[in-house]
Amino acid sequence: MTLYEELKARGLVAQVSDEDVISRMINEGKATFYIGFDCTADSLTAGHFMALTLMKRLQAAGNKPIALIGGGTTMIGDPSGRTDMRKMLTREDIDHNAACFKRQMEKFIEGACFSVNNMLRAECYKQRMEKGLSFFEFNYMIMQSYDFYYLFQKYGCNMEFGGDDQWSNMLGGTELIRKKLGRDAYAMTITLLTDSQGKKMGKTAGNAVWLDPEKTSPYDFYQYWRNVGDADVLKCIRMLTFLPLDEIAEMEKWEGSRLNEAKEILAYELTKTVHGEAEAEKAKNAGKALFGGAGEGGDVPTLTLSDADFTDGSIDVLTLLVKAGLVPSKSEARRAVEQGGVTVDGERVTDIRTTYPKESFTDGKLVRRGKKSFMKVKA
Repeated sequence: MTLYEELKARGLVAQVSDEDVISRMINEGKATFYIGFDCTADSLTAGHFMALTLMKRLQAAGNKPIALIGGGTTMIGDPSGRTDMRKMLTREDIDHNAACFKRQMEKFIEGACFSVNNMLRAECYKQRMEKGLSFFEFNYMIMQSYDFYYLFQKYGCNMEFGGDDQWSNMLGGTELIRKKLGRDAYAMTITLLTDSQGKKMGKTAGNAVWLDPEKTSPYDFYQYWRNVGDADVLKCIRMLTFLPLDEIAEMEKWEGSRLNEAKEILAYELTKTVHGEAEAEKAKNAGKALFGGAGEGGDVPTLTLSDADFTDGSIDVLTLLVKAGLVPSKSEARRAVEQGGVTVDGERVTDIRTTYPKESFTDGKLVRRGKKSFMKVKA
């Protein structure tokens, strides 16, 4: 199986401008390609996984990747699929975000990233058009096309890859190169990472899964992938991991509880890629503490109570839930207990008046609300 055939078998290829030429270039390791990233935050998200793993696969086969971090395009914002205008960022914000992107990208690809200087001044942003599209957003395609044109001339970049929602912007670049230089360049889009409901995974506004461990801990990162839907787990394994296709084909026969095993494999492989094997092991062990009911092991989130948190040497379950951050208020804690959704060290709490002495927290207690929210509490 050629590399291009493998990309198709993994479900990664969406649209191509010239499949014969593109497949030959990729298979022979002759593609110099770029993928653009708008640095609108100080961390990449799990939604960038598709592009990053694609770059890693292609570079391993001898192709040359360029990660283009767009200062100008970040300022104006891509209107694709948006109904509002992107938040304005200062030059300092963009420079900081770009530096963060570069550090994270080094885990996937070798070589420096290419950064585009800001092309516009913040003064340019005046008014939006009738349906919320500013003049400058309207020109996003022009700027992206010029990026490709510039990289083609300066770095011999002959291909652009990107998400499937970028197809029109990418064709604009190939057309500009053809008209200005009389040369051929190529574009290929990759399948968007969506769940079975058609929603983007790992990149939802306000609920993103970050690659920065300070923004999304390795444990929470692991748990995001551990909790994907049954209908999505094998698709994610094919697209995002480097496991052999024949091994994945065997997993497609799995049903019922074995799908949980597949989810654990997915979570472990992706956490290892982003955070390293040691953190992946910690997150896996923490997951066993949660799903297996054990109260120890792994990188479980931990809270240490102070003496002031105890009244007469003990703490009641409602206060404990609030202190652990599992509920916002005691009224919510009361409801959680009454509905049977609270356990402490594996024992379901049924009485809202339950208290625990301080000395019982010496080795820590695993306090859980529902299946996914938990905290190890010590004193």
